[in-house]
Amino acid sequence: MADRLLRRRWIGCALVVALALLATLASRPVVPGLDEVMLWQVELPRATVALLAGAALGLSGALLQRVLRNPIADASTLGIASGAQLALTVALAYAPALLGAGREVVALTGGTAAAAVVLALGWRRGLDPVTVVLSGMMISLLAGALSATLVLARGDYVLSLFIWGAGALDQQDWSSARTLGIRLLLGLAASAVIVRPLILLGLDDAGSRSLGLRLLATRLAATAIAVWLAATVTAEVGIIAFVGLAAPAFAGFMGARTTRQILFAAPLAGALILSFTDSVVQLGGWQGRDLAPTGAATALLGGPLLLLLLSRVPAGGPHRHPAAALAPRRLRRPWLGLGLLGLGTLLAMAATLCIGRSAEGWHVATGGPFMELLPLRWPRLVAAGSAGMMLATAGLILQRMTGNPMASPEVLGVSAGSGVGLAVLLLAGGASGPWLLAGMVAGALAVLGLMLAITARSGLGPERLLLAGVACGALCMAILSVVLSSGGMAAYSLLVWMSGSTNRVGAFEALTALGGTLVLVVPAWLLTRWLSVLPLGPDASRSVGIPVRRARLALALLAAALTAMASFAVGPLSLIGLMAPHLARLAGFARAREQLAAALLIGALLLIVADWLARLVVFPYQMPTGLFAALIGVPYLIWLLNRTGERRSR
Repeated sequence: MADRLLRRRWIGCALVVALALLATLASRPVVPGLDEVMLWQVELPRATVALLAGAALGLSGALLQRVLRNPIADASTLGIASGAQLALTVALAYAPALLGAGREVVALTGGTAAAAVVLALGWRRGLDPVTVVLSGMMISLLAGALSATLVLARGDYVLSLFIWGAGALDQQDWSSARTLGIRLLLGLAASAVIVRPLILLGLDDAGSRSLGLRLLATRLAATAIAVWLAATVTAEVGIIAFVGLAAPAFAGFMGARTTRQILFAAPLAGALILSFTDSVVQLGGWQGRDLAPTGAATALLGGPLLLLLLSRVPAGGPHRHPAAALAPRRLRRPWLGLGLLGLGTLLAMAATLCIGRSAEGWHVATGGPFMELLPLRWPRLVAAGSAGMMLATAGLILQRMTGNPMASPEVLGVSAGSGVGLAVLLLAGGASGPWLLAGMVAGALAVLGLMLAITARSGLGPERLLLAGVACGALCMAILSVVLSSGGMAAYSLLVWMSGSTNRVGAFEALTALGGTLVLVVPAWLLTRWLSVLPLGPDASRSVGIPVRRARLALALLAAALTAMASFAVGPLSLIGLMAPHLARLAGFARAREQLAAALLIGALLLIVADWLARLVVFPYQMPTGLFAALIGVPYLIWLLNRTGERRSR
């Protein structure tokens, strides 16, 4: 009876996909003389590629989840697809002949390098699922920032990178279908060869070895197959996000239980998911255009699916409080340290105003040249410094509210949430000025409220809370990718914001950012008692008279406003909100008020220097400040994540 029900489920899903595909083909306008050509050279190859790419990603995800014993592993969460995309971008920018010789080899090299880095980072913690996925998503963020930086450095239009990397399935012939079909058959054959060792991987390491399994060889073989399949798909159609995550979960829902069943049901599930999604985006489009690139549409599945699967992630053991795990020695004279930080910030401001590059080389502007350049440079300086202080304050608030030194507006998706609010108002049309900022505050507050609700209901530990925040951020960034792919002025305005460029900042915007800093940072300074006590937990906070619920609500509103105001200037990826509070703690500023003062100065210093270097490193082009800061922040986050794990393991 159960087998009959499962067969009915699979047949029903296949019929739904077939009907969607037929509806897509029937909805295309008939062009006399071109109808047959379009059918055989465009429509059918695209439908075939959707099925084959989905099947390849489903098999890749099933292999990675089995090898790592991790239900949330796939090419997207482990950085494999982004690594392949970065390698293709580098080759396109500096060695296009490599793409002609073998695009798949280039993508495989990038994907393998990303997977090797992620696995190396997680090896010291026994490939702990949360650590591996967090490292993978940070590698994805770093690879994406590097790709955008390379395109900007070459002077190309960055929007093309987002559209190409969003996974468009448009086809003009059968070449991609042939390539994917051959690779999929080889991948299935190789998986069949190692299926018995993969079954034994379901045991613990000691049990597997006792049965004669060569653990390292099996893991390397299965990982190589998975990376190869994912890299091939990326090379042919771009990044198709989260299909490898969804396919094994869907296969399990449809009744697959054993390793053998999941390995051969996941490709079928992946094919159904991607084919159905591609049909939906074509049916939802207009005037022959898709509603969005298919890869961007599948990315919308990623955030909710990660949140749903979070309860299945095995716990990594008891955790000490993260702040205690990384607590440094305290400064005996904190005000002296603050004075040195203030002096360093002033020197950085002076360097930003005076030192630059021109066609003749480096120069130090003084006298008349300085006065000529001052109206161009001081607004960027003020905007970057103000944004750095606001992000540092928001990061400190979030870290002390959640008890997690790895929390920040950028990592928890709060900055991306403000972007969704901005996108909604831009698409609505007619919004400007204060209304745009209000929309960004609403979006940031919505994501932050979701995070606090998840914390209250599920009692997630600090690292799982961080993973839930990354999931929310992935969902928000997927929504932004869909808006970007639509084109138009709204997409262009959103792109300018996402890049975090201060090039367009004038005196009005700079003074507005400075005023927002003064208005929003002062309340945080007055609420440092809450920030000192809340990390001790709700019971301890209530025992000293703090209204926990009202305090969290007020701090959440303040963090959302700070994030929206700062992100409007430097985009969603700077990671200053992560680095500044933590660097202040590592420097020995332990008390809340001292840490806030130090974080303000460090945040301003980091973003001022990032904005200055962004003007210089790829001269005569100017990199967006937010992207450049992310290139520094992501490696720091990876180091912090592994440092925390190392301390806890002792």
